[in-house]
Amino acid sequence: MLNRHQDGSAGDANYGVIGANYVKYRQPDPHIAAFIHAALGNARSVLNVGAGAGSYEPIDRAVTAVEPSASMRAQRPAHLPAAIDATAEKLPFADGSFDACMATFTVHQWSDLPGGLAEMRRVTRGPILILTADPEELDRFWLVDYAPEVIAVEARRYPQMAIISEGLGGNAKVIPVPIPLNCTDGFGEAYYGRPERLLEPGARLANSAWSFVDASIGDRFVADLGRDLEDGTWDAKYGHLRMQPEFEGSLKLVVSGGRS
Repeated sequence: MLNRHQDGSAGDANYGVIGANYVKYRQPDPHIAAFIHAALGNARSVLNVGAGAGSYEPIDRAVTAVEPSASMRAQRPAHLPAAIDATAEKLPFADGSFDACMATFTVHQWSDLPGGLAEMRRVTRGPILILTADPEELDRFWLVDYAPEVIAVEARRYPQMAIISEGLGGNAKVIPVPIPLNCTDGFGEAYYGRPERLLEPGARLANSAWSFVDASIGDRFVADLGRDLEDGTWDAKYGHLRMQPEFEGSLKLVVSGGRS
């Protein structure tokens, strides 16, 4: 039986604690959404697994959302369907129920990744999409200079691309997703050219990795980055990123053709 937190969160992060103001910082970005919508093709019925507050759910298709955290379900906007309280590892649907299935920023939190991916394959007739980060490319982000502990935590949590592909039946396509400068979805790399934003406690809280390191790491990060921004050290090394329209970091869209 899966261990679930008090609010129902089924992964390693407790969204009853860290998810209170999640939607203030984590709004779907149109540029990233375009990659997802293109990969969905002509699918009319879509299952969103680990749906959270509903980021990247298409509004022009019939979407069924699954989300175990009560805190995250409560933050879904009114125009989206209510999410079902269930987990990836035990989807309450018959075989082949959906044209397509998607999961965004969630597979690294599943307690049984192979089981969850197998369930997605079982209930899906067509494409399966996984938006995630490549753990081998996380160190492209300047945060590694200031909080390497956070990068290390993420590298341990995010599954390898080959493991995801294997869980989807093999031969999945891994598509790099460049991150736009003014990305509205505040995962860490979204602030590659706006370092001041990561000084905000809420911005860090909306990235679950910070909840896995000691609070002293966050305090040190704020002190060091704040000092380097004030005296120009950060800009001397990374200031070019402020004008760089896109950043190709660790963000990937893994796309499988569906059931084999």
